[in-house]
Amino acid sequence: MRVLVTNDDGIEAPGLHALAIAVDGAGYDVLVVASDRNHSGYGAAIGDLGSGPDLVVTPAEIPGAPHLPAWSLVGPPALCVMAARLGGFGEPPELVASGVNPGNNTGRAVLHSGTVGAVLTGGNLGISGVAVSVGVTPSPRFDTAATVAVAALGWIETAPAKTLLNVNVPPVDRRELRGTRWAELAPFGTVRAALHQPRAGTLEFSLVDTSVELPPGSDTALVHSGYVAVTCLTGIRADEWQPAAAEIDRRLSADDARRVRPAAGETA
Repeated sequence: MRVLVTNDDGIEAPGLHALAIAVDGAGYDVLVVASDRNHSGYGAAIGDLGSGPDLVVTPAEIPGAPHLPAWSLVGPPALCVMAARLGGFGEPPELVASGVNPGNNTGRAVLHSGTVGAVLTGGNLGISGVAVSVGVTPSPRFDTAATVAVAALGWIETAPAKTLLNVNVPPVDRRELRGTRWAELAPFGTVRAALHQPRAGTLEFSLVDTSVELPPGSDTALVHSGYVAVTCLTGIRADEWQPAAAEIDRRLSADDARRVRPAAGETA
């Protein structure tokens, strides 16, 4: 089975290299296509394609695995997935493995994660994927996270198409993991966004730690407790709340009626 390995930290990222080597070692047919630079926080964006149809790609090499086909692409990770899935690098991949991201991607802020955005894009193109991230304190254990990612890939091979997993791993040795738990999305991740106005006309964006106690079954809380947190995500889909269309139509009709209503003293 062909697996696309990508990330949002760029082709030079050690987490990408660890993941590619682990997936290759598990016997998968590996294709690496990653951004030429860091694209953290890009979500599922594909960038500005209005300047022309050409995608700039450059052959790359994965340290320790020079036999793996690898490419650097000028663009965010979602574009890497799209290009690979459309056959830009030979046989299209059947699964996506994204990561290993240094820093957990937990809570509803996964919407903005380029690591997660890669697998969401794969889902939109009909294939399953695993996004894997690892904590960074005291230091990221890419080896542990890559081992977990391979186990997750083995499972989604048997799952329905477009199964999308977000996997978050504590930064510990494999033997120190307390286990794996299904997790709900926390209200926020390990940090929260904050804005400050240091001077007029300027807003300063920062990420700050929080001491708020989170639900014990949430992804953020589980990772803090030493568990691997696994969350199944759903890509873009339409909610089946049909009254919305009828209500909008009613309001448009009422607005049209007001526009043609004769003014006072006028004859229709």
